[in-house]
Amino acid sequence: MPPSRNIALTVHELEAGEFYWVLMEAVDDSPGAPGETSHVYVPLEAAHEPYATYSNALVAGVAMMRRLFGPGGP
Repeated sequence: MPPSRNIALTVHELEAGEFYWVLMEAVDDSPGAPGETSHVYVPLEAAHEPYATYSNALVAGVAMMRRLFGPGGP
């Protein structure tokens, strides 16, 4: 089984009424105190064209996650 990945999906409104989904992956930051986890997220994939609503961009971002990682995803 491949190691799990920490993937985040967010939606940004760059201009009024123009929403873009962004997939980001966590990468380990410098080690913190024992028991503390710190992550920095780097862009993995992003929409090239805007969506008219937040919800449309969110659904499109989820669809991209499924294409990249499968419905069961790692």
